[in-house]
Order: sequence, then structure tokens, then C-alpha cells
Amino acid sequence: MTMAYATFREFYPYYLSEHRNPTCRKLHFAGSTLVLALIVAALFTGRMWIFALVPVAGYGFAWVGHFAFEKNRPATFKYPGYSLLGDWVMYWQLLTGKIPFEERDARAGQGADRA
Repeated sequence: MTMAYATFREFYPYYLSEHRNPTCRKLHFAGSTLVLALIVAALFTGRMWIFALVPVAGYGFAWVGHFAFEKNRPATFKYPGYSLLGDWVMYWQLLTGKIPFEERDARAGQGADRA
């Protein structure tokens, strides 16, 4: 049974718990960075077809992380909106050092209070 989350603040600890594997986190980060690069490239070159690559880059890296390393189903299948937001919050927290790339233990959800 799928739990219903009333707020993103309630959802985010669950999101982080689904992203404990360091390789999965790194793949999410790489995919999100590529998404940003593709958006910038599309806007600066005027080649709007590049936008078609955005979901491939974003979901491709993330799904490899989940299926091959995290060994779970991406949260986006159950919670698409919150998962998209969670990806960018986690990206920012990884970028700024608020959560580490290498964390594998139960403390993975501690960044939730900073979401």
C-alpha cells in the first residue's frame, strides 16, 4: 500500500531513504547536472530539439542508479511530483555539502529538516 504524504516535508525523509547508495546518489547528481547543461545548451544554441534529451538524461541516470545499485524502484513511479522536487532538493544539498555523497547509514534522512 502506498503511503500518502500531505507535504513535501513529510515525503523528503522517505525520498532520502530511497537514495542511500553512494553510486545511486552520484548518478542522480550526474543526471541532474547533465539536465542543466542540456537546458543551457538548448537555450544558447537555439536548438530546441535538445530539450527532448532532458528526460532521457534525468531519468536515465537515476533509473540506472536505482535498478543497478540501490536495488529499488524509483520513487517517481509512486510520487512523480514530490520525487522531481526531491531530486532537485537532494541535488542542491549534495552540491552544498548539506548531505554527503558517501553516506550509507540511517542518518541519510537527516537532511530532511533542511528541505
